Amino acid sequence: MADTVGDVLLARLRDWGVREVFAYPGDGINGLVTAFGRADDDPAFVQVRHEEMAALAAVGHAKFSGGVGVCAATSGPGAIHLLNGLYDAKLDHVPVVAIVGQTARSAMGGAYQQEVDLHTLFADVAGAYLVEVDVPEQLPNAVDRAFRTALTRRAPTAIIVPSDVQELTYSAPEHEFKHVPAGGTTVLRAPAAVPPDDELDRAAELLDAGEKVAILVGQGARGAAAEVTAVAEVLGAGVAKALLGKDVLPDDLPWVTGAIGLLGTRASYELMRDCDTLLMIGTGFPYSQFLPEYKDGTPTARAVQIDLDGGVVGMRYPTEVNLVGDAATTLRALLPRLSGPADRAWRETVESNVASWWRTVESQSMLDAKPVNPMRIVQELSQRLPADAIVAADSGSVANWYARLLKVHGDVRCSLSGTLATMGAAVPYAIGAKFAHPDRPAIALVGDGAMQMNNLAELLTIARYAPRWADPRLIVCVLHNNDLTQVSWELRAMGGAPRFDASQALPDVSYADFAAGIGLHAVTVDDPDALGPAWDAALAADRPSLIDVHCDPDVPPIPPHATPEQAVSVLQAVLKGDPDAGHLVAQGIRTKLRELLPRNG
Repeated sequence: MADTVGDVLLARLRDWGVREVFAYPGDGINGLVTAFGRADDDPAFVQVRHEEMAALAAVGHAKFSGGVGVCAATSGPGAIHLLNGLYDAKLDHVPVVAIVGQTARSAMGGAYQQEVDLHTLFADVAGAYLVEVDVPEQLPNAVDRAFRTALTRRAPTAIIVPSDVQELTYSAPEHEFKHVPAGGTTVLRAPAAVPPDDELDRAAELLDAGEKVAILVGQGARGAAAEVTAVAEVLGAGVAKALLGKDVLPDDLPWVTGAIGLLGTRASYELMRDCDTLLMIGTGFPYSQFLPEYKDGTPTARAVQIDLDGGVVGMRYPTEVNLVGDAATTLRALLPRLSGPADRAWRETVESNVASWWRTVESQSMLDAKPVNPMRIVQELSQRLPADAIVAADSGSVANWYARLLKVHGDVRCSLSGTLATMGAAVPYAIGAKFAHPDRPAIALVGDGAMQMNNLAELLTIARYAPRWADPRLIVCVLHNNDLTQVSWELRAMGGAPRFDASQALPDVSYADFAAGIGLHAVTVDDPDALGPAWDAALAADRPSLIDVHCDPDVPPIPPHATPEQAVSVLQAVLKGDPDAGHLVAQGIRTKLRELLPRNG
């Protein structure tokens, strides 16, 4: 039997090193599905429960593998469902290739069933490269360009293949007019960009002039941990981490202040408040109010930025020197030019603030709550986190505890939907991580809102594919408080509005019972002293696990510097009749006191 377009498409994916495609079937990709049936599980068709989960699993796979994530969906509704995950890839700069079916060519333009204008639909999210394959000869070049573009631009791309084209007998492009040959399945990487010497000299002069240097790293610094460490040591600097750069440096370094921003640490806030010089590396951290202050339009800190993309330098803070280049290569060129301060008092202050912060959050996490303090969930995990673990966190209040309390060490990798901040990313990220690294444990920290929205069904995906993984441990920890907690606190702190049960309360369900019913190891925790043993059992299990923790929605995710306006808004919410008024005030006071008096019991 001659190869079809579908067969050759899968062969091309194999050539690009693709071993799994996260997908959901439909008649718009029947030709592709039948090709999978002939492909002997290479690549594997990983059937998720919803196309949005397919795209998010592809994002997770790409984030944790460093390669390209691939997802596929049918025409019409299937294609539409991919959008949220593809936007997550676009906004977090992740290479993903989406393969999408379409109505047969003979029916296009006829208002046919499930016919959607896919070019318009994907024009923004896959604007880096979007192509429709209408004849077999287009295929190899289209696939190669989609992969090369995704990798080099760190962006999602999309290939549309009409259903009838998938079933055509394949014929290769010829050496003739209006045929385009394939480009090959390798990416030719240009030499790492290094800024000019004069700019490096200017940057070094500015950094050496600083007495209190702060460094902010993002995901663009991930391959430059050794260089960041060396520069920080010479400059006596403290290092804060944007959320997508949480795993760039370990948290056991005494001068690493942790996350920055609303979800950040007090130590990072103090680092930015008190520094006189700022070096930003590979970060697009958007909240400039958490960077050094402006006074009368003049920044209080002099700043240098390093980024591979010249279009984003100087976008968040008025920088004096912009070094456009690869982070590691640029820092290596900069390092010999630096001498640093003789006085290490600033570094000592930073380290003191970091130590104080860790004492504070550990104390806060041990406060009593009804029934379990959500901070303690992550604090207990941090104490026993395997050095090769991969952690995915969801959006919502769980992101606060992940950002502030999870201590990265060893080879731990972690991420979340950093820019889109979509709910429902944690479990599919963890699934993608397990296919990228089947020999490493994966952990998803997720709220009950996201579980009910779309993650609960993906437990079935976990149960189905766990036998393929050399290490079967994928642990889903559910913060179960029957409340959309992050929004409840935003209503109070930003709008002075009481919690509105009709929008915020969630129906109760046992996530552990569901997980146990499909064969996962499952435990319900409603006693804080049972948290540690629950983590121990899950980490020792011979199968995937779910920990269903009944936790308190009224433990406040207090920002590192709660403003008077936010305090007034919360008070107004209480006075307007917040249903949890008494408990949330008491919990908030006790939590804030632990920050002010961290050594007190």
